[in-house]
Amino acid sequence: MSMRSGFRSWPVVRQLTSADPMGRGTAVRSARTAAITPRTKTADRMVKSICPYCAVGCGQRVYVKGERVVQIEGDPDSPVSRGRLCPKGSASEQLVNNPNRVTTVKYRRPYGTDWEDLPLERAMEMIAERVLDTRERTWQDVDDKGQALHRTMGIASLGGATLDNEENYLIKKLFTAIGVVQVENQARI
Repeated sequence: MSMRSGFRSWPVVRQLTSADPMGRGTAVRSARTAAITPRTKTADRMVKSICPYCAVGCGQRVYVKGERVVQIEGDPDSPVSRGRLCPKGSASEQLVNNPNRVTTVKYRRPYGTDWEDLPLERAMEMIAERVLDTRERTWQDVDDKGQALHRTMGIASLGGATLDNEENYLIKKLFTAIGVVQVENQARI
């Protein structure tokens, strides 16, 4: 590369000698920048979704290549967020792609110091047994005056904002059906 071609390749020189005197287009674009392909261009499809973190319900565009999420951006068609996402919503791609994401059921025995992996089926059985046992032990059918209660005060639920609206709806229905009165979500606290 000669000294002259090197000098002409400087962005300020390209800006002053091209049709882009304001330096807002091709005059300031480097070869490296021109070679970059946006992740959204490599996606096979785009799926509209809702951010799972809080109760606002910002719209998201989830770009998928094969079976992998490659990018998540705000959905400009969303009347709630108009294409904007907070930093947490913008990073929600990490929910599925983070290499440190725990993908197994972890269990620590009473008085134990280490976590161990459990098969999902066993963990579900343990939870069901404990819920049914607690419900049975703490069930209140009627109060002192004989008025129907049909509830348990031995179980409470505090949902998290990483659950979507549908999951929270189903959790509320399940716990109400088994007589749980204290059902809450962190978004309301």
